Amino acid sequence: MGKLNIFEISFSNLSGVYFSGDLMQGYVTIELTESMEMRGIRLKLKGGAKVLWTESETSSDGDNSTTTTHTHSASEKYFSQTILLMGILPKQGNQTVSLPVGRHTYPFQFQLPTGLPSSFEDSIGHVRYTVKSVIDKPWKFDHKTKRPFTVISILDLNLQADCSQKLQATKSKTLCCLCCKSRPIEATFVVERKGYVPGEAIKLYAEIFNGTNRAMSKSYINLTMVKSFHATTDSKTEYKEVARLTRPSIQPRQGDAWSGEELVIPPLPPSFLHGCKIIDISYKLQLNVDPSGPALDLEIPFDIIIGTIPLLSVVQKYPPLPPPPPAWDKMYLWENTPSAPPLEHVYPAPPASSVPNLPPPSYDECITGRVNIKGSSDEYTRGNLSYCPMYPCYNWGKTASGLPEVEK
Repeated sequence: MGKLNIFEISFSNLSGVYFSGDLMQGYVTIELTESMEMRGIRLKLKGGAKVLWTESETSSDGDNSTTTTHTHSASEKYFSQTILLMGILPKQGNQTVSLPVGRHTYPFQFQLPTGLPSSFEDSIGHVRYTVKSVIDKPWKFDHKTKRPFTVISILDLNLQADCSQKLQATKSKTLCCLCCKSRPIEATFVVERKGYVPGEAIKLYAEIFNGTNRAMSKSYINLTMVKSFHATTDSKTEYKEVARLTRPSIQPRQGDAWSGEELVIPPLPPSFLHGCKIIDISYKLQLNVDPSGPALDLEIPFDIIIGTIPLLSVVQKYPPLPPPPPAWDKMYLWENTPSAPPLEHVYPAPPASSVPNLPPPSYDECITGRVNIKGSSDEYTRGNLSYCPMYPCYNWGKTASGLPEVEK
């Protein structure tokens, strides 16, 4: 460990979650076992988006074949701010100061711009926000530490058209076997409304009749995230199933019904990813009837919207909830740090919305899992670089992980 025993970044909001436009406050902690010569200590806050993927194309000319790799990329910068915590910046000279043995804290604050897109992580593209601190040591290797944080952009379902609209559709499908056609599979799919927030349960209703001579192996309803990435030269769309419920087989000339089964929406980024021009997100909820043997499913898809502020009509159905408990396991960071900024909300309250007395959400890690945010300049950078965005989740007494029938 050497002279540097502790070098870390902490936020006054222990959850590390902020809304676009919030004031971010925190501090950098340095603990030395020996004095250290340095030019200064600085902090860099960055926010931006990036997409990158490659595609290979093989062409042949007689006996020879050539593979060409095409790289597609694009990026956006939302902010890049450097804050000097102590000493001087590199361009101001080589004057050094000696930081004595002991623990030192350097508070900082930064006003996040309005209109920022929500944090998002994927192997092809991301919207990412980080804070990085550097101990600048002229003629020696700098010490670095880095910490990501989550930004949430408000998507108020009450301000989106048709979010209260009931969704209903009927479809039939005929299976063909050689020259013979069967009677059709028929299905009607109904969902109470179009708009939801993570933590809510979508009540599912459907009537299915199998008019064929073949059994249907199952019916299932799945929620799919549709991710669209836009580079300067091309676009790419990928699909990821994020939740599923399944019902058993349906025998020939028999029917089955979905009678209000609940599919709980897991922690997910809001639809559209407003503020980002190179990544777009949408969601599809689809009823699938799966015939046994070789045949395509009968499919009835609905576009739904996932927001961060629930519909007022939904909130009014539930009694008020107490705020989520603080993250006591992290309190020691504040209690043991001299001169730390005052403790703020562990879970930030959403900004004023169209919903009075909005119940406080919890903030849960995205169901897509953690990623390594180590960059090309982070080979010797400290900090936990395993990161997963956190999104508001209005559980109302339920959690996605508490329903074993939801397949993730």
